[in-house]
Amino acid sequence: MTTPIEAKRMSLLARFVIYMLIGVLVIFLAAILGDNGPWYFAWLVGTVMIVLISAAGAMLLDTQEEEEQESAGKQ
Repeated sequence: MTTPIEAKRMSLLARFVIYMLIGVLVIFLAAILGDNGPWYFAWLVGTVMIVLISAAGAMLLDTQEEEEQESAGKQ
């Protein structure tokens, strides 16, 4: 039977291993891509940012519509 502290340590170890594998993968890709690496990195970051900003905008729109419906229902 594991205690919560042991479970937390295992979780920390698992995270460390995952981050280490991601680091190795990134270094490997950087070695393969060479001079094109910065372009692919910018493309990846830009794509992620567009998706996150779109999701945040959709959440904001939904919240505004819900507030308008609640205020219209109270009147």
